[in-house]
Amino acid sequence: MPLSPSDRILVTGGAGFLGSFVVEVLHRKGYKNLVIPRRKEYDLTTEAEVARLYEDSKPSAVIHLAAEVGGIGANRENPGRYFFANMAMGLHLIEHGRRVGVKKFVQVGTICAYPNLTPVPFKESDLWNGYPEVTNAPYGVAKKALLVMLQSYRQQYQFPGVYLLPVNLYGPRDNFDLKSSHVIPALIRKMVEARDAGRDTVEAWGTGSASREFLYAPDCAEAIVVAAEKYESPDPINLGSGREIRIKELTELVASLAGFKGKIVWDPTKPDGQPRRCLDVSRAKSELQWTAETPLEKGLLQTIAWYEGNRK
Repeated sequence: MPLSPSDRILVTGGAGFLGSFVVEVLHRKGYKNLVIPRRKEYDLTTEAEVARLYEDSKPSAVIHLAAEVGGIGANRENPGRYFFANMAMGLHLIEHGRRVGVKKFVQVGTICAYPNLTPVPFKESDLWNGYPEVTNAPYGVAKKALLVMLQSYRQQYQFPGVYLLPVNLYGPRDNFDLKSSHVIPALIRKMVEARDAGRDTVEAWGTGSASREFLYAPDCAEAIVVAAEKYESPDPINLGSGREIRIKELTELVASLAGFKGKIVWDPTKPDGQPRRCLDVSRAKSELQWTAETPLEKGLLQTIAWYEGNRK
């Protein structure tokens, strides 16, 4: 059932990094009746709190973006919490969405759900061909289980759930805390601080040999809203830019764009994570008529500028 601007849409995580851009896209398209719950108001890992949220907000549709997530280090330190929190939030939100009869439920998954040695580019049909990379497997498995839940609920209850798989995101408003951030915001912070302090070296994790694909968060937000409006299939959809880059090349690029002229020192005792990540994005193009618009260099410059203007 298609959405209309009069629908009340519950956007979990709508005050967060990706969610703030999704809310902007919804507003731009005329959706004014949005519900954006905050963690201090509703603990979405608790069923009673999710039930209360549905009773309070009475949404027509749900875009579920809320997650507990971090980089490699944070995943290594919080495997149990990340599994529980992400599984519990999705589990309760989907079940209670079914009970109240929402017309659309959009679940945002994770690239971490793919098997460790997935052939590149990752196709949606590869999701079940192995176990995820061990450092982020608990998070990835929890998110992937929600795909199974949505597909089984569609089969049994005709529940209108769709599932999206964004690749690694970056952009303004990202998390720049070095203890929990992902690679791009961590690199930006390190390079800017080293530049300003006049340091000669910056330490980087791993060997730099792993590769990743990155998607600018405002581009991802556009795709999520398009999927909420028009996608009706149980099949998951990859969201990505289609460009793969080695971490070593990325690190050198961020250093150059941030104006750091010193040496990058690699710490091979730290993990590289999954060897390669690059998506087949043909389904998004055919089903959503969507492709990412922002080149990596442009997105990095905008993210660096935002960090420099907001770090204090």
